[in-house]
Parts: sequence; structure tokens; C-alpha cells
Amino acid sequence: MLKSKVYDMAGKEVGEIELNEAIFGIEPNKDVLHETVKNYLANQRQGTQSTLTRAEVRGGGAKPWRQKGTGRARHGSIRSPQWTHGGIALGPKPRSYRYTLNKKTKRLALYSALSSKVQGNRLTVIDNIAFDAPKTKDFVGFLNAVKVEGKALVVTAGADRNTYLSGRNVPGVKTTMASTLNVYDILKYDNLIVDKASLAAIEEVFA
Repeated sequence: MLKSKVYDMAGKEVGEIELNEAIFGIEPNKDVLHETVKNYLANQRQGTQSTLTRAEVRGGGAKPWRQKGTGRARHGSIRSPQWTHGGIALGPKPRSYRYTLNKKTKRLALYSALSSKVQGNRLTVIDNIAFDAPKTKDFVGFLNAVKVEGKALVVTAGADRNTYLSGRNVPGVKTTMASTLNVYDILKYDNLIVDKASLAAIEEVFA
């Protein structure tokens, strides 16, 4: 049976919670994690890069010098790829880098990422993450109280304005909702901080 200690926002241990072993207790699949992160980053690309071919570069309509008799190499245009400021041969053009992974692969990757946090003792469970007002100072005090070192991903069950505003200016911290949790963010941040409500939401959404 997989369990985790539960703390309050002052860092005091207040109990234990049972974790779903199918989600938090599997052996992480590194190949699937790699493919999923690669997919996530590819889908973030705008794909707007563009280069000019020799047909698109301005100028170069006239032959730079006569074909024979100069002793120099023959050229028909100063916009051919071997010239400085010439067109680009086989350069990138706008395109979509987006591709899809099947649901089974994405789910296995998420379970692997969550399980890796448990195995590395990087999962911190809080009884209830709530701030009375949006204050960065309170958020920093909360992180210090629960003894989190390094970058942290804080997960709430739903949209929590005070938590978001309190944490948005803290370096190395991101707040997100359980429904938008993704593998890239879990792996990018050293620590995963959740409360009991967000744990239940993760199981409901991704189980």
C-alpha cells in the first residue's frame, strides 16, 4: 500500500493519505517520457520560420559578368546560394510540427512522471492549499515551511486566483490546475506540491 505524509501549510504533519498505485506507484518508462516531452515541445513550436530561395531574393536578374574570357568562375546570378546574400538552398519554410500521441501513451507518460516524483521523494501533499489574499510573501513562507528546495510545481484542484497571484512572481514556481497537468511541467520542476483535493482531481481526470 502506497502512502504519503500530509502536511498543513505551516509544515506540520497532520496525517497520511493513500496514493493510487496505478498512478503513483509504477516503474517510470523513460522512453515514453522522452517521446511525450518531445511531442509537447514540438506542438509548442509556431513553425513560422522562413528563408528566401534564389527565386525570392531581390535582384540578381542580370548575369554578373560574361560567360567566358574573364578567368573567373561562370555565374548566371548573384542570388544563387553560393553567393553572399544569395538565396538559401533547402532552407526552412513555414510548416506545422504538430503530431499526436495516442491516449494510452500519454497516460503512461503521466503516470511515469508522477511515479518518478514519489520515488524521488519529491511529492509533497498538503491538507489544503489556500491563501486569504494574494501575497507573494505568504507564498514564500509556505514554501519555506514545507521545506521545498528548488523549483516547484504547485497543483490546485481548480482555478484558485489567490494561489496563482501569490505564486506568479516567485522565481522557479508555477501554479497549475489538476485538469491541465502535463508531463513536461512535472519533469521540469524539481518538486510537485499537491493538496488532497487536487490528488482526488488527478485521479478523477486521469485514472
